[in-house]
Amino acid sequence: MNEKIGRIYFGILGIVTLIFGITDLIVTMGGNDFSWGILEISSDMFRGGWGGLIVISTGLFYLSSLKNFLEIHQLSRALMGSILVWILAGTDIFVRITESIPGGEEGPWFNSLEGFLSTYAPPYSPVIFLLPFSLIILFFVNKMKKA
Repeated sequence: MNEKIGRIYFGILGIVTLIFGITDLIVTMGGNDFSWGILEISSDMFRGGWGGLIVISTGLFYLSSLKNFLEIHQLSRALMGSILVWILAGTDIFVRITESIPGGEEGPWFNSLEGFLSTYAPPYSPVIFLLPFSLIILFFVNKMKKA
């Protein structure tokens, strides 16, 4: 039963991840940032281009792990995909933290409380949305560890 749930979950997550990765690449090729509601996709070559390739790889890792999901080699593919999401999301979170501390070009050295908190407001990159969903792999790894 858990294998079927894991296959369905990571199948859907793999498809969504592939869509985000392809969208990252399309926006990067277009050259203009894309923002829709609380979602923001950068056209920066590093974050959009290379990040898009990494997100596509993540989606492929998720989708390639679906056959016999709880077998250790297949589960490790899903874990590798989640680790890629964690690295990209970690860099995005680190960028937000480092941008929130300084006060700006003509401002004081340190940001005001209002400016500090406004840095953490939406829009967010697609990887930030994938982060909590990628943590589910820890449940399956823990289950495998106990078995």
